[in-house]
Amino acid sequence: MAINVKLLKKICEAPGVPGYESKIRKIIIDEVTPLVDSVKVDNMGNVIALKKGKSSEKSAMVGAHMDEIGFIVTHVDDKGFVRFTTLGGFDPKTLTAQRVVIHGKKDVIGVMGTKPIHVMSPEERNRMPKIKDYYIDLGMKKEEVEKIVGVGDPITRERELIEMGDCVNCKSIDNRVSVFILIETLRKLKNVPYDVYGVFTVQEEVGIRGANVAAHSINPTFGFGLDTTIAFDLPGAAAHEKVTSLGEGAAIKIMDASTICDYRMIDYMKKTADKKKIKWQPELLTAGGTDTAGIQRMGKDGAISGAVSIPTRHLHQVIEMAHKEDIDGGIKLLKVCLEELDKYDWEHR
Repeated sequence: MAINVKLLKKICEAPGVPGYESKIRKIIIDEVTPLVDSVKVDNMGNVIALKKGKSSEKSAMVGAHMDEIGFIVTHVDDKGFVRFTTLGGFDPKTLTAQRVVIHGKKDVIGVMGTKPIHVMSPEERNRMPKIKDYYIDLGMKKEEVEKIVGVGDPITRERELIEMGDCVNCKSIDNRVSVFILIETLRKLKNVPYDVYGVFTVQEEVGIRGANVAAHSINPTFGFGLDTTIAFDLPGAAAHEKVTSLGEGAAIKIMDASTICDYRMIDYMKKTADKKKIKWQPELLTAGGTDTAGIQRMGKDGAISGAVSIPTRHLHQVIEMAHKEDIDGGIKLLKVCLEELDKYDWEHR
């Protein structure tokens, strides 16, 4: 088992909040162009990479979103402190003591600040922090800040990728690990029975927007979401709460809050994994959604859809962690599922 950690690091560390994905999009285009028959960017900013199959009668769409959760500047106050709103879902307490990058006229580092505990009232100490409690400190006066930063500038979190034991740890493993998996799958795909559209989607973190548009355009027969999922295999977690565990294989989605996967696709993915001796685990997530929902529902005919999910600890924090064997397993599972789509009886009910 070996994955290209150097490429994964490059992908994870690149900035790209919803609506501002240009830098990560360029990396993706550079990587996939030699691997496929054609690449285009639609009006939303989705990168659509086509690998032609033996037949164009049917098609498969794989969606991996390129955007990461982040922020956007809403105000610069008289002392130069920056106020912001979120792009995607955040647990406010995870912002404490973090560095961020504001992408203004040039990139500038800031720190998330809030009221010091030393001057908090007892009531303030005992309540959970809220997003509005935070500001960004750039260490500059307003006049200097305004030369660089303006309302509407995107903000990303600052954290490099490192290897920890058998795992990788970084900001934006969600969902850059899936961007990596899709690139590596396209690299390894040989003969596919049907056209494969590898779609690197935008604005998933704010409502599955890019996948909706791409699926409507492609109208795929088969659909595969590619995203992270919760690995709650941590101290204090009850067995029924874990969803998935690190190191136990890529997960085959059964359902989440936005999708009930097609039972034929679930059956196909399980049998294919078992036949090829690829370790897998089931995923049943009662909250949250992925591009799978858009792929399944937004094509004219709907798509027979499922998903490959990568177990990830500490989701939507800057310390997201995934196991290298699960990542490698995700590549293997997606590859074989795309290559053997014509070997299953999809007509059975």
